[in-house]
Amino acid sequence: MNWQGKTVGYAITGSHCTFEEVMPVIKRFKDEGADVVPIISNSVLTTDTRFGTSESWRKQLKDITGNDIISSIVEAEPLGPSKRLDVLVIAPCTGNTTSKLANAMTDSPVLMAAKSQMRNQRPVVLAISTNDGLGLNAANIAKLLVAKYIYFVPFGQDNPQAKPNSLVAKMHLIPEAAYAALEGRQMQPILM
Repeated sequence: MNWQGKTVGYAITGSHCTFEEVMPVIKRFKDEGADVVPIISNSVLTTDTRFGTSESWRKQLKDITGNDIISSIVEAEPLGPSKRLDVLVIAPCTGNTTSKLANAMTDSPVLMAAKSQMRNQRPVVLAISTNDGLGLNAANIAKLLVAKYIYFVPFGQDNPQAKPNSLVAKMHLIPEAAYAALEGRQMQPILM
C-alpha cells in the first residue's frame, strides 16, 4: 500500500496488553509514507502497568511517528476544523471507548478525534480489544457496525474457553482495513 501524502491519526486506548503488538503497525504506516499523528487516551497518558510505563510507551510513540502526541481534548479539537486526518485508526479500541463512541460521549482526546472525523464525513477504523465484546458491549459494537464512517478491523474471539466474551481485532490487518476504509468499504470478512 502507498500511504504517501496521507495523514493517519493513530489513537491508542487502554488495552495495555496490545501496545507491543500495535507499535510495529504504526511503524509500518510511517515506513509506507504516511504522516502519523499520535493520539492517546487519558489511561495511556497516566497509567503504568505490567506491560510498561506510560512514559516508555509515549516515548516509543513519539520516536516512531516523529510527531507530538495529542493527549488532551483541547489538543484534539482542532482536528475537526483543520480536516487534518485522512483516516483515524483507534487501535486498540477498548470496550470503554467503544461504549462511549456508540453512545455519543466525548470525554477523551481519542473520542474528540473520532467525533471530528465523523463530523468531516471521514473514516474511523476501530480495532477492538475488549473482554466484554460478546457481553454487555455487544450492543455497542452492533450500533457501530451500522454507523456511517465507522469501519472495523476484522476481529474474533481471542480465548473462547477462558474468556468467552472477549473479542480482539487482528492487529496486523490494521493498514489493510484502513486502506479499505479510505475507499469507503469495510474489509471482509469482518468476523474471523
